[in-house]
Amino acid sequence: MLIKLKKLGPGLLFAGAAIGVSHLVQSTRAGADFGLGLLWALLLVNIFKFPFFQFGPRYATATGETLLEGYHKLGKGVLVAYFSLSVATMFTIQTAVTIVTAGLAHSIFGDISFLNLGFSEISSVELWTVILLIICLLILFIGKYKTLDKLIKVIILILTVSTLLAVSFAFTEFQQPISILQVLPENATEIAFLIAFMGWMPAPLDISVWHSIWTIEKKKTDKSFTSKAALLDFNIGYLGAIVLGIAFLCLGYLVMYQSGTVFSNKAAIFSNQLIELYTTSLGKWAYVIIGVAAFTTMFSTTLTTLDASPRAMTICVNLLTQKSHRHGYLLWILILTMGTLIIFFAFASEMGLLVKVATILSFLTAPFYAIINYRLIASKHTPLAWRPSLKLHILSILGIAFLVGFGIWYLTTL
Repeated sequence: MLIKLKKLGPGLLFAGAAIGVSHLVQSTRAGADFGLGLLWALLLVNIFKFPFFQFGPRYATATGETLLEGYHKLGKGVLVAYFSLSVATMFTIQTAVTIVTAGLAHSIFGDISFLNLGFSEISSVELWTVILLIICLLILFIGKYKTLDKLIKVIILILTVSTLLAVSFAFTEFQQPISILQVLPENATEIAFLIAFMGWMPAPLDISVWHSIWTIEKKKTDKSFTSKAALLDFNIGYLGAIVLGIAFLCLGYLVMYQSGTVFSNKAAIFSNQLIELYTTSLGKWAYVIIGVAAFTTMFSTTLTTLDASPRAMTICVNLLTQKSHRHGYLLWILILTMGTLIIFFAFASEMGLLVKVATILSFLTAPFYAIINYRLIASKHTPLAWRPSLKLHILSILGIAFLVGFGIWYLTTL
């Protein structure tokens, strides 16, 4: 078991990046507003996104290259499009996950006051944001990939155990008949939520690029990390993300459905509401379990996204300029951190808006990543033995149709 755990890595990093806003915020709200009625959407979007995420580790271990190098082989324009989309979304995504994490830190660990240092105008949530980003930077600068690889295993283990415990206790306390009636959102507001819900379920599709980068990093530290091991690692991480997505949907349904609670767009208030609803229903004893589950969920996402985007942008710039920039990762992680702080301080009171914008943008750009990932894995640039099977070809085509179709449906309802 220890040997198998040691072999895992990129798949758990994927899970750490995926299990965040999509689960804690969106899945919980889906359960609170629709009961189990959007379970169909959660399952379908996971099924149809599956091949495009899997193509990341598949291509990386088969060729020894990241997806970005593959994109470059498809044409410089593809890589330019990726760069443009990343610049347009990376700051909003990082801010969305960080603001939720800071709100939870404020709720669980309490206020931070720097009154004696002359920062009385800065709120505790804003201070927690700065502190969390500094902690993440220290982990990534000092420990690099090896520390991230080890730390994420501990975080995912704590997250999984605490979340499943919370769900089991919630089922025990639930007194009403369980309804699995599925619903299709009808008005513009509900459709917008559905698209946002699916946008980051289990994650934005550009994380397939990050996964390919983590896979290459894993191969540097573990020469025995074969293509077969990489796909098993991915499947474990992906299945874990689905299971926990269902778990948070159930928590929202069992604890919050028809409670009449209107969630705040402010991070600190939202976090308090979330934890209080759980503890009100399950008892004060559940505070620690819910708090640990929620915070580890969001901290893992904040940490992995802060690592992945700079890695991807560095490789992208190197390929576009045909030069190796020695301090590219350092430069991009500092740019991302500063951009996150600027957006955060400008829109700290609009957490709900930030999450909505980030998730909808991710869904609308998903067809781009789906199409180019499919083109690359089915092309001459991928060894014949590692190209998709007939079943995977069919699922890929259906997945592209699903993503495009729902995107058009959403745009026509605006």
